[in-house]
Formats: sequence, structure tokens, C-alpha cells
Amino acid sequence: MSTWDALLLGIIQGLTEFLPVSSSGHLELGKAIVGDQSLPKESLLFTVILHAATALSTIVVYRKDIYDIVKGLFSFQWNEQTKFSAKIILSMIPAATVGVMFEAEMEALFAGNIVLVGFMLILTSLLLWLAGKAKATNKNVSFPNAFVIGVAQAIAILPGVSRSGATISTSVLLGNDKSKAARFSFLMVVPLILGKIAKDIGSGEVMDSSIATSNLIIGFIAAFLAGLIACTWMISLVRKSKLGYFAVYCFVVGVLAIGMAYFNS
Repeated sequence: MSTWDALLLGIIQGLTEFLPVSSSGHLELGKAIVGDQSLPKESLLFTVILHAATALSTIVVYRKDIYDIVKGLFSFQWNEQTKFSAKIILSMIPAATVGVMFEAEMEALFAGNIVLVGFMLILTSLLLWLAGKAKATNKNVSFPNAFVIGVAQAIAILPGVSRSGATISTSVLLGNDKSKAARFSFLMVVPLILGKIAKDIGSGEVMDSSIATSNLIIGFIAAFLAGLIACTWMISLVRKSKLGYFAVYCFVVGVLAIGMAYFNS
């Protein structure tokens, strides 16, 4: 892996973790366009580094919220902070269940299934368009809402479905405040990212890497800075109901993906 590869992958990871365009879907499309053998092979360590960077960028952006949540947990009282933490935990259950019980089946879907990616991008487009048309409210995320948003996050494991797009759109369509929907979406993924990092480290394969330390550092910094920009930008876009731009983008890319799959068949 070259320095430019590390920089590019870091930027892509940082941006697509937060922008509603589906990082997994775009990766599959990239593989189909340039061929698997033409892409640099990421090590597990590099993947962990990039995930850690995007988790850190979320923590930095929402540092006050996270501080209040931790403070509330250690107060051992049933207050707003502990309620919010309980909602985050509840939202994690669907995705964690799918990830543990159907890991092999999910991995099989990432085998160059471009038609699936195309249709899922169109689904993401529809969700974003509907969310962009939703009326503004001041409603907080409820416990039933948290579980439904968690189901949306589990569905977003499919290549082509944007995690942030699915969770934010679902939350907004449930009638929640748009800023609070974005806040909940970004905070709910932090425990899952940290859990995935712990799982990868526990596999014992993390240190089996031929990537230079300098490239690991470059990838981390690129993903962290891109994540800060994308997370802050996305919060503003959701608040201003500007998701329609991404809806058009996902629809166009989805149609092109389906067309490309049938043209090459």
C-alpha cells in the first residue's frame, strides 16, 4: 500500500461513515469497475485503524453529549442521560444480533452483487427523499423509536444501504426532531464500532500486517479529519432538510449500477 492509497482510503472512510451514500456499496462498485486485483489489499490492522479514527471523530464532535451520558450513568439515577444510554443500548440489539448470527450470510452478499447494490442505493434514495420532505418537530427519540432505528441500522448492513441515511431517515420519518435524529444516529454507532474493533483485535490477526507505520498514521489522520468535516456537515444538512441532494445522487448511482450489471452480463 502506497502513501497515496492510505490517504485516499482514510478520506473515503471518514466521509462515507457519515454521509448517506453507503461506503460498502461504493466499495463494491469500485471493485466492479477496476477489478478486485487492482485494489490495494487492506490489512485487518488498517481497517481497525480507520474505524478507530471515525469513532474518535464522532466522540470529538459529540464530546459534551458523551460526557453528560457517562456522568449520568455514574450517578446511578434514572435521569435523562441514563434513559438516553438505555435507548442507545436498545438500538444496538438488532444490528449486533444480525452481525453475530448471520455473519457468513452477510459476507456472501458482498461478493460483487452489483444489482443488489443498485437497488439498495435506490432504496436509500427513497428514504432520504422522504426524510427531506418531513415536517420539523421537537420530538425526542422514544424507546420504541430507538428499537425501530436499530432495525434500520441492521438492514443497513446490506451493501448499498447507507447506515447514516437509513437511521437518520427512519428517525425523522418516525416524527423525531431532525437534529436529535442525527445526534442519535451518530452516537448509536460508536459502541458498535468499538465492539467491532475489540472483536477484530481479539481475532489475533490484527498485528499480521505488512503496511508501514507511516501509512497507518496517515490513514488514521485522514479518516479522523474527514470524519470531523463529514459529521459536522451532515448535522447541518439534516437540520436544513438538504438530504434531497444525496437522494438524487444515490438514485443516479443506483440506476447506473444496475445498468452496468446488465450490460456486463
